[in-house]
Amino acid sequence: MAADAIAVLRARAALAARTRAFFAARDVLEVDTPLLGAGLVVEAHIDPVPVTVQLGGEGAARRHLLASPEGPMKRLLAAGSGPIYQLAHAFRDGEVGRRHAVEFTMLEWYRPGWDDEALREEMDALLAPLLPGFPAERLPFDALLKQVFGLAWREAPESAWAEALAAHWAALGREGDPLALAEGDPLTILEWLYGEASETLQAPTFITDFPPALASLAALRPGGETAARFELVVAGVELANGFQELCCARTQRDRFEADRVRRRQLGKPDVPVDEALLAALEAGLPPCAGVALGVDRVLMLMTGAASLDEVMPFTWERR
Repeated sequence: MAADAIAVLRARAALAARTRAFFAARDVLEVDTPLLGAGLVVEAHIDPVPVTVQLGGEGAARRHLLASPEGPMKRLLAAGSGPIYQLAHAFRDGEVGRRHAVEFTMLEWYRPGWDDEALREEMDALLAPLLPGFPAERLPFDALLKQVFGLAWREAPESAWAEALAAHWAALGREGDPLALAEGDPLTILEWLYGEASETLQAPTFITDFPPALASLAALRPGGETAARFELVVAGVELANGFQELCCARTQRDRFEADRVRRRQLGKPDVPVDEALLAALEAGLPPCAGVALGVDRVLMLMTGAASLDEVMPFTWERR
């Protein structure tokens, strides 16, 4: 193994040790949950890695390498674990690129009794010694789209979203028709607009108050006009996705089913719902806030690396 790979190992170990010390000082329990799951947190654009497990004389079982430890961790929260965190390996099929990998490391943690702003303040404290520019700015989703595209998603018709994306695509000289690539799906168009806008942000910024249609596993704000979801962007790179967590099993099931419909419309394979998670919500998930932070992307920014490959000792090609 080359000397630079050993340096990467040392940097990763130092970051893991710092993370564990941070949470130990705050009395947050480290947990370890399964990588394989029977059911999934369903998302339209995240594809799990399927696995067939042989069970001896009992035949075979279909499982998936989890894209996040969220489901099992929420089951622990519902069982009374209190605040918890995990440094976990996560898996997402088809995600290969400068900022993406099929297998990567995620720091995920949950704070019962906290709201999403309290969690953002804790993130500021965690990341301030690691990256310049913290505490991060706060910018609502709507303000970001107005800032970059002059577009207010709550006021503009869906046709305006499409026009803004097409004009942006043309201005960058990109080939192909983005509307065709999005298969005319308004939410995909809105997500692409957001992704393009977020890449313009250089200073650490929390994007807050997402549209309800992009709530994912977040609760809605009082009045229902926005979702208590946020993302952290630094130097145009999304580092984290967090929520004031949705605690209603019925609403979460409805959202999962809606995303299954979207997956079928986008030509993606169907996936099984995490029934154990829904049962935990039904039993009683305590009000809490949670976030998932990409450890490899943090290392990439800390070291000035141009891609994730430079901070991963074992890239896909080196396995």
